[in-house]
Amino acid sequence: MAESAGLKVFVVEDETIVAMLLEQMLEELECEVAGVAGQLSQATELARTVDADVAILDLNLSGQRVDPVAAILAERQVPFIFASGYGEDGLSPEWRGRPVLPKPFRLDQLKDALEAATG
Repeated sequence: MAESAGLKVFVVEDETIVAMLLEQMLEELECEVAGVAGQLSQATELARTVDADVAILDLNLSGQRVDPVAAILAERQVPFIFASGYGEDGLSPEWRGRPVLPKPFRLDQLKDALEAATG
């Protein structure tokens, strides 16, 4: 899918304000929020069943790495984007080369990342 409009997006973000801003940005891009999780346990559970075209994963959830969620999504072949202030350097070696959305990000960066992950 080359356009971001219509995408179902699973959001994993522990900062409520950031999650709300991300949801608003996704609405502006005409995406549907398929689910939101703010804790690793909740995100892991949702990752197993969520009906999403793509996921945006905060790399660090209250001090816990999001790697288990990424592994579940990878197994299900659901593309994902890491959102991180650390850039690609913060990724585990197994996830290097995956799309990274630098925090803070703009609407155009989010759109580009979604299109890259799902294109």
